[in-house]
This record gives sequence, structure tokens and C-alpha cells, in this order.
Amino acid sequence: MAGPPVPAGFGLVLDPSVRRPRPEVVVGGSPLRVLRLRPEGARLVDRWVGGEPIGSARGAQRLARRLLDAGVAHPRPPCGAGPPADAVTVVVPVRDQPAGLAITWSALGETQARIIVDDGSVPPVAAAGAEIIRHSTSRGPAAARNTGWRAAGNTVVVFLDADCEPTPGWLAALLPHFADPAVGAVAPRVRSRPGPDTSPRLAAYEGLRSALDLGPREAPVRPGSWVPYIPTAALAVRRQALEEVDGFDEALRYGEDVDLVWRLEKRGWRVRYEPAATVTHPARPDTATWLRQRYHYGRSAAPLAARHGRAVAPVAASRWSAAAWGLAAAGHPIAGAGLVAATSAALARRAGRDRATARTLAGLALTGNLRAGGALAGAVRRAWLPPMAVVAGVAARSGRRAPLVALAAAVSVPLLWDWLADHPPGLSPVAGSILELVDDLAYQTGVWAGMIEHRSAAALLPAW
Repeated sequence: MAGPPVPAGFGLVLDPSVRRPRPEVVVGGSPLRVLRLRPEGARLVDRWVGGEPIGSARGAQRLARRLLDAGVAHPRPPCGAGPPADAVTVVVPVRDQPAGLAITWSALGETQARIIVDDGSVPPVAAAGAEIIRHSTSRGPAAARNTGWRAAGNTVVVFLDADCEPTPGWLAALLPHFADPAVGAVAPRVRSRPGPDTSPRLAAYEGLRSALDLGPREAPVRPGSWVPYIPTAALAVRRQALEEVDGFDEALRYGEDVDLVWRLEKRGWRVRYEPAATVTHPARPDTATWLRQRYHYGRSAAPLAARHGRAVAPVAASRWSAAAWGLAAAGHPIAGAGLVAATSAALARRAGRDRATARTLAGLALTGNLRAGGALAGAVRRAWLPPMAVVAGVAARSGRRAPLVALAAAVSVPLLWDWLADHPPGLSPVAGSILELVDDLAYQTGVWAGMIEHRSAAALLPAW
């Protein structure tokens, strides 16, 4: 979708993953794209990379929007762009968290209008300098947020969970994005901080693998992107966009934030993830509470699949990659490697006589197949373990042990590899791998519980 013009004063930077084997060829984005530019387009990209603004020329505008929407480039709004802080209303939904509310309230300062929606707290919450709207009985976070934004009169509504602590400058990093009239929502990075009662091991794990922390990489937010969803623990939304989709779906107890973002995207709004803005959220206090949260996140997959189809798929990979790894898992690794080589060569041939682009495409195809293996292993841990275990067990009884070995490898090897590469002090690679496996299995238990409740296996289907 073309969308309105990007503001002429915006700059652009290419995503670090982008490759330009030739000036007129841009390879990158998520999903991967090969963009062939005319000479004037290549010169525009060179000037933008050099720091020049986009400008108002029609061709430049079309190209800039295309690069932004593809995730090939990211915007750099000029200083002072976007609505001022006094055009923002912060909405804080809360239920029975007076200590968390106090932390959030203290971090907000005095510059924004603020509304607290008390969702049936006992006793009712109190805070100086705020408009408090109370639900006499709890109606859930979606209803609390809807009550808050509908009472807000400002251009931008920022949802912030009680117990979140924004860091200095967080709004200054978010608001300039709204100078682009196509942007409907912007999310900061939500990093984990140790809670007062959190065990050191769980705190260390959440510091690297929190479900709310989507990492340091800026991106457009949509299914298929590096960042396919964002949580509403902290989220800035244009009021006009909320009005168009009628806010949150109150029928969803979990996953209402994912649903909102995807409905905004379907309506043509752009949603961005801006990790330069950060908010911290306390880690869960104990293992039982942590696993219960992961279970409920998994339960949301079935109702989300009913609304959004394959956007909820446990894995998105090409059929060729899946077939290659399937051959390897069935005990035919040479055939799988041959298929990878053939598909890489076929992709490279699309470059014709352009050898530089062909080498780039072949390399990306190889690394893409490796990443697909990790993604497929993740789908086994988070969605497919029961049927895969049945298949592997039947094969083992007939004397074919390769599927059982492949299943054990999918469950363990990628986790241990990741934790060997990156583990915090006080958390060994083995302990980190075990915690992540338990995390994934709790989520998977929720996926299957939701599937049974809704009588639909749609949340298990891959997106090939």
C-alpha cells in the first residue's frame, strides 16, 4: 500500500542486514526482497545513506515509502518532529498493584496528562495528580485500556502498564515517528529488570529471553517482519488509529495487544518498533508465576488464529527449506544438503549474468536455510512436539532411529548453541537451555489447551 508521503525532512538509514552487491541492487528486508533500482534511484539511496533528507520529489517519496515498508530502511525523523509531549495522554491500567503503580507514577514526571483505569482493585487505588476511572469489577486489560483511551482527549495515547518504568528520553524517541502521517503506533523496547522477589537465576534468564523484550533491532511491525508483534505493556498509539479499529478486542483476555497491532496494519497504518526508547518491566517473582504467564500467552494463539489466520503460524519458512530439513530428519542428510545446494543455485540464477548479485543471493540462500532449521526446531518446541514425538516413536519401533535423534536434536541443540554463545554471569549454558526449554513447553501447553478449547488446529499450521 503506497500510503501518504513521507515527510520531506525525514532521513533514511539502511538496515544493517541489507546488501548492495551493485549500487542499483538492494537485497534485504523481512521477508527477503531483491530490489532493482534505476540509476536515479540508486543515486537517491546513496544520498540518503550520506545523510541527505528524503525530499519532496514524487519519485523519491515512492521509493522511500517502499524501502520503509519492506524493512530495507528505517526512518530518521528530524529533531523536534512529531507532536509535543503535552499532546500525549498516558493511560495506566491497574488492578491490585499499588507498589507497581507507585513506581510507574514516579517515573512519569509531570509533563503528560495521565489517566489511571482502576480495573476493580481491592482496595481502590489512589494517586495524586491523576484522573482515576474505576471499574467496579474487573473487566480485563483490554476493557481497561479502552476505557482509558476513550476518556483521553489528546492526539497520542500512550499505554503503560503499572509496574513499568520508562527511562529518561523515552517519549522523545517515540513521538517523532508520528510526524509521518502513515504511522499509527510506535513501541519502545521493554527490558526486564529484577523484581524484588525474583530469584537470581530467573532474573538472569528474563534479562535475555523476556517475552516482552523484542531485542535491539528497529523494524516495521507486521506478520513476517523481524518484529511481528509488540506488547502493550508500553505502546504509543495515534488516537485516530484507535478510533478506526475501535480499540482493543475485549473478548481477548490475552493476545489483545497482538490483535490490535495486526488490525492496525490491515487498515493500512504503519506500526514501528523503536528500541532507542526503553521501558523496564519487573521479571516474574517465581517460576510458577512465570510459567503461568507463558501458558496463557500460548492459549491466545487459537483465538488469534481464528482472527488472523497464518499470521499466528509457529514457523514461516520456505517449502524447500522445510523439505531439506525434513530429509535430514528422516535420515537422508546428503539428499537434504543436495536440495539446499540446488535451491541456492536456482536463486542465484535469477541474477542472470550479474555475478556479484548471484554470489550474494547464493550466500543468503544458504544462511536462510540454516536459519530455517532453527525456526523449525523452535516450532517443534513451541507447537509440534506431541505429533512429532508420535512420528519419531513409530519410526523407532520400526527400526528407524533417525527421526528420534532429529527430534532430540531439535529440542536441545539450538538452545545449547545459543546459550554457549551468550549467557550472563550466574547462569550456565545448561541452566539457560533448560529454562528456555521449560519456557517453550509451557507456551506449547497453552497452545494445545487453546486449540482444544476452540476446536481448531489453525494455530499449529505453518506459513510456507
